[in-house]
Amino acid sequence: MTQYRSERDSMGEVRVPSDAYYGAQTQRAVENFPISGWRLPPSMISAMGLVKYACGVANRDLGKLTLGGKSPLDDPLVDAMLAAASEVADGKLADQFPIDVFQTGSGTSSNMNVNEVISNRATEMAGGDRMSESKLVHPNDHVNMGQSTNDTFPTAIHVATAIQIEESLLPALRRMQETMAEKAKQWDKVIKIGRTHLMDATPLRLGQEFGGFARQLELSIDRAELARDSVLELPVGGTAVGSGINTHPEFGGRVAKILSEKTGIAFAEAVNHFEANAQRDGLVQSHGELKCVAQTLFNVANNIRWLGSGPRCGFYEVKLPSRQPGSSIMPGKVNPVMCESMMQLTARVIGNDTAITLAGAAGGNFQLNIMMPMMAHTILESIHLLEKGVHAFVDFCLEGMEANEERCEAAVEQSLSMCTSLNPLIGYEQSAKLAKEAFSTGKTIRELCREKKILPEQTLAEALDPWRMTEPQE
Repeated sequence: MTQYRSERDSMGEVRVPSDAYYGAQTQRAVENFPISGWRLPPSMISAMGLVKYACGVANRDLGKLTLGGKSPLDDPLVDAMLAAASEVADGKLADQFPIDVFQTGSGTSSNMNVNEVISNRATEMAGGDRMSESKLVHPNDHVNMGQSTNDTFPTAIHVATAIQIEESLLPALRRMQETMAEKAKQWDKVIKIGRTHLMDATPLRLGQEFGGFARQLELSIDRAELARDSVLELPVGGTAVGSGINTHPEFGGRVAKILSEKTGIAFAEAVNHFEANAQRDGLVQSHGELKCVAQTLFNVANNIRWLGSGPRCGFYEVKLPSRQPGSSIMPGKVNPVMCESMMQLTARVIGNDTAITLAGAAGGNFQLNIMMPMMAHTILESIHLLEKGVHAFVDFCLEGMEANEERCEAAVEQSLSMCTSLNPLIGYEQSAKLAKEAFSTGKTIRELCREKKILPEQTLAEALDPWRMTEPQE
């Protein structure tokens, strides 16, 4: 049977599992919010530990934090508190954060969860009894010194978002872009027919088509960098409402500098703490850029899905790797599963943007946004899905994809839009008549031109040269 200990907060006593590092306020939140079973992502908890570490260092260096030593810089309890915060940042106490995402809108429950875990772990590391009501390191007075949930929780969201974009999403996108660019280079000599409105158009090279995809990915990298840069301003130092009550004037700037040094990301203190506490516009902008990345990935995956359709009755201009049987009733059928996976996960990200946008617009009332835990969970989910989806798409689709050169080139001569290159020679109206006659008779544009002796053979050969049609001509 579970053993319990008694913990106390401002509302009275609470029974807490005896082996838990968290305390009364965490337990109240566990009981109050039995909603989804979703916890804040590990990356968010890690960022909260990192923020607590930075806050502790700033308070120590400002001479504000003296617990058990002669000075803040020579204090074993301060050292224990910083070590406990580092453990949270490193994910070593991951099972101690049980609160549901759909909790108090400021994130106070999760902020106190982190404070309590650091308090009890630091007390234990310093040789004290974490079961005792008297803590050597207090969750509010020491771990939360100079802070409010209202500035540190959104600071942690920004830190987690920027780190995950920088360390996870951007490397994935760069890898996909490089792979796509390499395919474009490999397939530069493969002529195929273009399509607009899903209808036959003029020729292009398969390498040009994939070069377009590569450029889409290059622009997605730029947008992901903008998403990262949109959350570099940190609210920390604003405390409850942006006024900075109960904190040192240098606190916010020092914390931002420490976080920058620890992460290598250029965080900065908010220009205006009243804006930074109250609004999550930067987070909305950040996810908006991620939404654009998602729709690009959806588009690329869908185009590749179409190009690989077949194998006999579709386009089948690229051969997608066979990953698994595609039907429980049709033997031998293989589906473009990696494209479908990418399209589903990016649809989720695009949907997430609505939740983030609504939370930013309606959640920010006066001095506080009250939808921050959901925003944290949602944006970090989006980054996670994009990063994992991109790596899987590269591993199991792009790297093994092959050009079907024979199929690409076979359709070129049949396109009615081959007549486009005749416009400068015979005019649009006559070219259009040729296209209609070719369609009705089943003949190619070249065959009709020869029958009707419309142009000399040499001129006709140059005009209907598919390679020439893939580039501008003087």
